[in-house]
Amino acid sequence: MLVDGRVVCVVVTHRRVELLRRCLESVAAQHRPPDHVVVVDNADDAETRRVVEGSPLPHTYLPSRTNLGGAGGYAYGILTARALGADAVWLADDDGRPGDPWTLGRLLTCAESHQLDAVSPAVVDETDPGRLAFPLRQGLRWARRVDDLGRSAVVMGAANLFNGALFSAAALDAVGVPDPRLFIRGDEVELHRRMRRSGIRFATCVAATYEHPQGRDDWRPLWGGRAHVLVPQDPAKRELTYRNLGYLTAQPGLRWRAAPDAVRYVWFHLVTQGDPGALAAWWRSWSAGRHERFRPPRRTLPLGDKRTQLDHTGVAGR
Repeated sequence: MLVDGRVVCVVVTHRRVELLRRCLESVAAQHRPPDHVVVVDNADDAETRRVVEGSPLPHTYLPSRTNLGGAGGYAYGILTARALGADAVWLADDDGRPGDPWTLGRLLTCAESHQLDAVSPAVVDETDPGRLAFPLRQGLRWARRVDDLGRSAVVMGAANLFNGALFSAAALDAVGVPDPRLFIRGDEVELHRRMRRSGIRFATCVAATYEHPQGRDDWRPLWGGRAHVLVPQDPAKRELTYRNLGYLTAQPGLRWRAAPDAVRYVWFHLVTQGDPGALAAWWRSWSAGRHERFRPPRRTLPLGDKRTQLDHTGVAGR
């Protein structure tokens, strides 16, 4: 990854104008700013467009009348960045921002010094920068604070991908783009799976930071905190999360997780919560994912002056 290469930043947003404004201002304030910014707007919102057009950096605004989710939004943005001739693509979420003006420069220097194909900053809690926003696995243990990462300049084989991660064009050619079917939850894990299997070199650069709201509220502890389960409070997100976890544990490189995941969720719903109905809902969604049944809701599509119902098979109903 060349320090003087063309870097395109991709930001995905959905009706969070002030957070997007803050993110773009921090991106533009980098000591080594990106050469171009691509913003995918999953709401096709007029105010969002005005915020993007106010950026001092060269930019491309991509409105989508369909909410593509995080996964689809990043796929759309990454392909656009590659079409614009990016040598490297820097991914950013609208509710996060670089920790300081040297984040991108440090990522580029770290990638070149350690011959990395992809590199992520340390994603820290915006209210407590000494704490990681998301736990980072190091072998058999989880780092939860920046100090837990030790004195090494990089943590090899570990990365948070959609909050400041920098990918070389070659890395993206090797691993592809996020799977739009996953929409939310699990898309980052699935891309991480491909990164590991592809053999590319990636790491977290400890000196580079990216601020983001902490993501611990949806995790429920088991057995005195020795294990956790992901249980989003929002029912729709919970259903998608369980489905996507089922899909992930059926994929090469992650199949070993199926049995431990099943044990944790059965224990949580039956023993901890005493809720057989919630366990049945988990099983339905988890099984659907394992069988790749990404079933969309019934929807009405226009066909000329007539309208017709499409069922989940995509065949018009009568």
